Amino acid sequence: MPELLYDKYPEQHYAIFTMNRPDNLNALGRPQARELSAALQDFTNDPDMRVGILIGNGRAFSADGDLKEMAEDNATIEETEAQFEAGSITLEERMDRLKDLGLPKLPGSPGNIEGLDFSRNPKPFIAEVNGMAIAEGVERAMDCDIRIASTDAYFALYEVKRGILADYALHSLSRVMPFGEAMYLLLTGDSLSAQDAHRFGFVHEIVEPERLLPRAIEIVGMIAANAPLAVQGTKAVAQFWRHHAIDESYKFGNLVSRSVLDSADATEGPRAFAEKRAPVWTGH
Repeated sequence: MPELLYDKYPEQHYAIFTMNRPDNLNALGRPQARELSAALQDFTNDPDMRVGILIGNGRAFSADGDLKEMAEDNATIEETEAQFEAGSITLEERMDRLKDLGLPKLPGSPGNIEGLDFSRNPKPFIAEVNGMAIAEGVERAMDCDIRIASTDAYFALYEVKRGILADYALHSLSRVMPFGEAMYLLLTGDSLSAQDAHRFGFVHEIVEPERLLPRAIEIVGMIAANAPLAVQGTKAVAQFWRHHAIDESYKFGNLVSRSVLDSADATEGPRAFAEKRAPVWTGH
C-alpha cells in the first residue's frame, strides 16, 4: 500500500497529497519521503497544477516521524560502528550500511536541509490539519504556506521528551508564531490546541471536521483564479524573507546536534518509546 496518495484535479488546478499510514497515525518514514519526492516532482512540472493540499488519512494529520524506525536505525548504527571498530567490516561497507539509512547526516547538515519540501516548492501549499500533528507532523504543517485546522486538531513538539532535538521547528517555529509561544512549545513539549494555534496566528482558521476539505478547496479556487506567475512570484519573495539566514541557523544547529544526538539519552528516548516505557535519562 502506498504511504502517500497523490490525486490531481487538473480542471480545478490542484492536487491532494495524503499521508497514508492511518494505522500508524501517519508517522513519517523513509518510504513516504521517497514517494513524496516523486509526487512533488510531477506536481512542480505539471503546468495544470497551481496549488497543493496536504492532509493525513484517518484521525491524525501526522504523529511524528517513525520513532520505531529511529530506534531500529540506532541499533543498526551501533552494530555497524562496533563491527567497523573491530575491523570486521571495511570503511566502504560501513558507509554503504549508513547510506541505506540516509546517513551519514545530522538534522540541519549544511546542504542537506530537511523539512522544506513545501515552502521551497514554487507553488503554494495548504496544510489541512485534520487531527493531531506532532513533532515532524507539526513541521510539515508549518512548512506549508497556509494552515487550516479542524476543531479536532492539536499540535505538539515532543522531541525534548524523547531526548532528541526538533529539527525544522527549531529554526522556523518562531518565524510563524510569537517567539515566547514557540519557545514554550519547544522547551516543555506541551500541546497546543487548535484554538490557541489560531490565536497565535499559526493557523489561518478553524472549521468543523466536515468543512475542512471544502474550505481548503474554496481557498484553492481563490488562489488558482489568480495569475500563476504572480502567485509564484509572491510566494518566492515571501519565502525569501521567511528563510532569511536559515542556512546559517542550520549550521549552528548542526554543532549543537552533534553533542545531543551522540548522547545516550538520544538513544534511550526512541528506544523507550518503542518499548512502551518511561525513559531513564542520564544527562549523558
